[in-house]
Amino acid sequence: MDIISRDFRVAHMNCSGPLLATTITPVAPLDDPKRLIRFFESSSSFAVSTDIRSCLLAHPDAELRFAKSEGNAWVDVYIAYWKATGDILAVNDAEKGGWTRVHESWKELTNTLIRGYSNSGFEAWTIPCLYVTARYLRTFAIKADKEQNVENGVSFGVDLQDDMAGNPGKNERLENTARIINRIFTMCISDRAPLESSRKWGLYYTTNLLFKTYFKLNSIGLSKNIIRALQASRIDMPPMESFPKSHIVTFKYYVGVILFLEEDYVQPAAKKAEEYLTDAWNMCHKGAQRNQELILTYLIPCHLLTTHTLPTADLLAPYPRLQRIFGDLGQSVRRGDLAGFDGALANGEDEFVKRRIYLTLERGRDIALRNLFRKVYLVGGFEEPKDGALPLRRTRIPVAEFGAALHLGNKTLDHRLDNDEVECLLANMIYKVRDLNSCDYVA
Repeated sequence: MDIISRDFRVAHMNCSGPLLATTITPVAPLDDPKRLIRFFESSSSFAVSTDIRSCLLAHPDAELRFAKSEGNAWVDVYIAYWKATGDILAVNDAEKGGWTRVHESWKELTNTLIRGYSNSGFEAWTIPCLYVTARYLRTFAIKADKEQNVENGVSFGVDLQDDMAGNPGKNERLENTARIINRIFTMCISDRAPLESSRKWGLYYTTNLLFKTYFKLNSIGLSKNIIRALQASRIDMPPMESFPKSHIVTFKYYVGVILFLEEDYVQPAAKKAEEYLTDAWNMCHKGAQRNQELILTYLIPCHLLTTHTLPTADLLAPYPRLQRIFGDLGQSVRRGDLAGFDGALANGEDEFVKRRIYLTLERGRDIALRNLFRKVYLVGGFEEPKDGALPLRRTRIPVAEFGAALHLGNKTLDHRLDNDEVECLLANMIYKVRDLNSCDYVA
């Protein structure tokens, strides 16, 4: 317990939130793997209150003095942490207890910490403690729900469908966790202290955690309430560029994905989804390859529809998963290969559905069809020049030529399309893509 109390005192004397947060983490540091065991074994359920009070408050540091309510609140926090540590060690040793018990004890720790901010005046620099407790509360809730579902005989894997909230009680603890994190968000956004000592500095981290939780619960619509609350309070908040870049990148990524799923990318005036995702990509740390991959997963389909551009081989080279799911699809679009596009879409269907990009990528077939029709135009050659004029490409192309291209480009068809069907496809291309407006045609 001495190392916890030592770091606690040093953190308060230096106002170091990250150091203070390490004293209530459920994971032992790599350089001290036995830390949690020593902390838990340093006391007992009968003496833990006295031991922690003695270590935290009865010390000779004249510079470190707490108000009575604040000191008692910190004692309550570390008592709850000691109890949660015992449950964590028990489940790791597989002796007794389980993730449900861990979640309950960690929830008590989180609620105790929230009460410290609400009632006992915890200072804003200690906000990283809330980051740690809220993040692991979400993790433990997911494990507890999975454990409970297994006990109840509910079978599920890792597909998108497992994030649906349709099964009664399936995500009960995660839903409760979302409400607790929402309390933290409200506590931060409603703080009226001066900005330099305000809890508003924890807003974007808490917001990102709420987004992750709502996505897991398949309740993405609830994220809009958080976005609206932030927009309404923007005047009273620090400027976005003042927050840690990691918080901003994650926030822009989730807002971009939310707008993407609303198909906000089809608005030519704003293209908000593309803007947010592009900002997240440009600001993302070059070494955060996993984060870059997640951003590109939505930015590539966005660009495909808004600018009709496809990722280059050099862009996809560092990301094998993206190469696998987008490589064949992109090549088929470039070649106007409808059969290849349909095959690539079918092969990656599970991944596309899981990432919620299947319907968006399906629209890429129109671009592949446009490229196929463009090849017909290019292969058609030139008209006979008149009076020494420069030769011009044909502007009158028989519908039958487009029909032949469709038959060759889509090998799954067992019959040729009639002219009416081909004309319908051409009319749709003129309406959607507007690249054939100047091309006259004859039957």
